[in-house]
Amino acid sequence: MRRRARSAALLLATIATIAILAGPALGGISAGRYAIGDSVMLGARVELRSDGFRVDAVESRRFSDAVPLVRRLALAGHLPVDLIVALGTNGLIDGADCDAIVRRAGLDRHVFLVTVKVPRSYRDANNARLTACANRHDNASVIDWYGHSRYRTAWFYPDGYHLTPVGRHAYASFVDHSVDAA
Repeated sequence: MRRRARSAALLLATIATIAILAGPALGGISAGRYAIGDSVMLGARVELRSDGFRVDAVESRRFSDAVPLVRRLALAGHLPVDLIVALGTNGLIDGADCDAIVRRAGLDRHVFLVTVKVPRSYRDANNARLTACANRHDNASVIDWYGHSRYRTAWFYPDGYHLTPVGRHAYASFVDHSVDAA
């Protein structure tokens, strides 16, 4: 009898451990906020993490790089309810890539597309593409970082888009409040 009780307890503990480790891979959607970005977001990584974001930001990341990343996260069951995509600093955005990310995220998730503030010829085109993408999908919206930060010179280093310490806090706060308000 004792051996059976121990075996049952061990089985229950094993099942509970598997459920905890597998988490969303068992079919659910992970709670939380996942942010994908480039060097701009990388600068505010610490501040975003302190606001509860999981941050995946690397230098020179292009928008198209996020498509396979979102696909892998979704297939593995690790894509949270809120997905923040802050890309477009490093080249022209293809609207089809934006559509692919939003569709892959699925209707059970919300995708936040962060506009870019980069002094490049493609800035306005990228921000227009992000807005158009959000307008095509019920589960997407725009966080207008460009509009919010446009005249805040103290938030940026001389290049006009990488964040100073004050800018890092402003960026993280703005993204956090924008996601909370949605």
